[in-house]
Amino acid sequence: MKELTKAEEQIMQLLWELKQAFVHDLIERLPEPRPAYNTVSTIVRILEKKGFAGHDAFGKTHRYYPLIDKKTYSRHLMKGVMTNYFSNSFPQLVSFFSHDKALSLNELEEIRQLIDSEIQKKSQS
Repeated sequence: MKELTKAEEQIMQLLWELKQAFVHDLIERLPEPRPAYNTVSTIVRILEKKGFAGHDAFGKTHRYYPLIDKKTYSRHLMKGVMTNYFSNSFPQLVSFFSHDKALSLNELEEIRQLIDSEIQKKSQS
């Protein structure tokens, strides 16, 4: 699976949210200054070529929809981050975030609870 550019990902986020949309629907949801119709149309066609989006035709108008769900793409993206930045090591990933000064004590506790819950599930299997 190919990775998306920033512009492609922005459009995919909207398609995932809306489930299906015409180009004008996408443009309305984009922040100011909004890109031109042709720009968004080109991005959506690139997403189709990459296999991320499909369309239904209504005469000359097309309604676009995602072919890949957000969770699948997120998993692919995170796998790349794990490989490229953390040597496929979950402990390195967790260590990176746990040492980040932006995490509050509450957030660290929340992470610990998630990990404890997963440990409990796995030990019962």
